[in-house]
Amino acid sequence: MSEPTPYQLLEVDEDASFDEVQEARTRQAQQHSGDKKRLESIEAAYDAILMDRLRQRQEGKIKVPEGIRFPDRLTPPPASFTPSTPSGSPAWLQRLIDTPSRSDILWPAGVYVALGGLSIYPANDSLLQLTLALGVGSCLYFLNRKEQKFGRAVLLTVAGLVLGLVLGGVFGPLLSTAFVSTEKLIALFTFLTLWLVSSFLR
Repeated sequence: MSEPTPYQLLEVDEDASFDEVQEARTRQAQQHSGDKKRLESIEAAYDAILMDRLRQRQEGKIKVPEGIRFPDRLTPPPASFTPSTPSGSPAWLQRLIDTPSRSDILWPAGVYVALGGLSIYPANDSLLQLTLALGVGSCLYFLNRKEQKFGRAVLLTVAGLVLGLVLGGVFGPLLSTAFVSTEKLIALFTFLTLWLVSSFLR
């Protein structure tokens, strides 16, 4: 008695479709789930059928449907890309404003909070000048790290410094108390402005 063919083991015809072969394999595996030897022969038969189909396809005995051979012919061409219109703001402003990551906000914030604390605490003005210099240097570093454009970073840092000093000069005298002098409030406004510049501009 001759050995059964892989098609006979899976109980499918030799011209069965690929889906029918897969269904037969699943059905046979479920029927003989406890018989390890039978399961091995089912898998071997399935592999043999796949190899036989591949050989027949390479020899041109099986015609592959056009949708499988050339799937790109069936998919419609993508619609032409139309860039989204800007939200009303000019292009130079969109290039200037950054959408920072969380770390791009928190690292500068931590630096400026520490510098602000140092500028409020001491009684002498020499440390206040040092913290302001460190704040300017930090802003320059954070801006230059984003785009690697040192000249632009210098301009934005200077603009932030001037704006901070102006705001501090306007609001500092109004908010100064016996505990916090006008100079220290000017420094705090400057640190706030430098933080905004270093975090949200590029």
